[in-house]
Amino acid sequence: MTDLATAGATLAPAKPATRPARPYFSSGPCAKPPGWDAAKLAGASLGRSHRSKIGKQRLQYAIDLMRELLKLPDTHRIGIVPGSDTGAYEMAMWTMLGARPVTAMAWESFGEGWVTDAVKQLKIDPTVTRADYGQLPDLGAVDWTHDVLFTWNGTTSGVRVPDGDWIAADREGLSFADATSAVFAYDLPWDRIDVATFSWQKVLGGEGAHGVLILGPRAVERLESYTPAWPLPKVFRLVSKGKLAEGVFKGETINTPSMLAVEDAIFALEWAKSVGGADGLIARSDANAAALDRIVAARDWLGHLAADPATRSTTSVCLTVAGADEAFIKKMAGLLEAEGAAFDIAGYRDAPPGLRIWCGATVDTADIEALGPWLDWAYEAAKAS
Repeated sequence: MTDLATAGATLAPAKPATRPARPYFSSGPCAKPPGWDAAKLAGASLGRSHRSKIGKQRLQYAIDLMRELLKLPDTHRIGIVPGSDTGAYEMAMWTMLGARPVTAMAWESFGEGWVTDAVKQLKIDPTVTRADYGQLPDLGAVDWTHDVLFTWNGTTSGVRVPDGDWIAADREGLSFADATSAVFAYDLPWDRIDVATFSWQKVLGGEGAHGVLILGPRAVERLESYTPAWPLPKVFRLVSKGKLAEGVFKGETINTPSMLAVEDAIFALEWAKSVGGADGLIARSDANAAALDRIVAARDWLGHLAADPATRSTTSVCLTVAGADEAFIKKMAGLLEAEGAAFDIAGYRDAPPGLRIWCGATVDTADIEALGPWLDWAYEAAKAS
């Protein structure tokens, strides 16, 4: 029923009857897998050294599960490293860049971060290619004699590269893909990716702090044949006596990992197997994005920041709100949070004012569908306030 607080006041819109069962739409850390419960995490490795037999076994098991689910070829190594996706990507930059010219591509805030690292920290004077939020630069113009830095899925812009066809099969440089919102959500062409990084906290809904570094054979060759001019901190060192430190890719982590986070990741990976593996995760993300797209299509005040469906993210979906500024978006998000209808859906602080709704595999499609009427309510309530 519509309420009227005082005579002459603006009518407050009626609240929808049904809330999303799990209103967790944050783009990182993301919703836990359905059925998650801390009590369900295996505890044998907790309180034990990560160098113990059980510690190494669990770390290796996590790596094996990732390889199986990603259908990763044996030619590619998988390492668990410190510092989330940022730590993994900067580890790759610091250890491999400088051997060839570099192109750094930016179409959202994290890509801009890699540009800053290359220009201000490593001082390698890269070619910088930019595009506005919601758009991609001309991928066909990339010079593949260069090492190329890019984000596969722009978490803060809702834009993704459409496929791997633009990455030259006969490239001379290395492809460095920050794929943190893409791994487990898209069928990635591993033959075109030399370096990939991601975090468990995105599509898997795992805990943060740790990153995953995937190296193809060309990246390994670079590591073993090239020594960068700048000093490397201990947590970045992947080579010992001119050879790849293989232990890093067999569960012998460079720093002390959180075994609780590892167990949480294993839970998520085993859940992923139960829903059909990578194909099942992709299908869940696609269904969520399609449900949200139907909500957008039915409202003239709501739109996609990424206008082209071919390059629109199916995980971190960024939306425009007609006439909204930052204060209006903050009001909408605050109203939804106070009602327990949606948490953490305001756009990223550096992006244009708008909403950002995570549609990754750990979100249930029914919760996306239930969100639509609540967006209507929050929009009208924010206008009325």
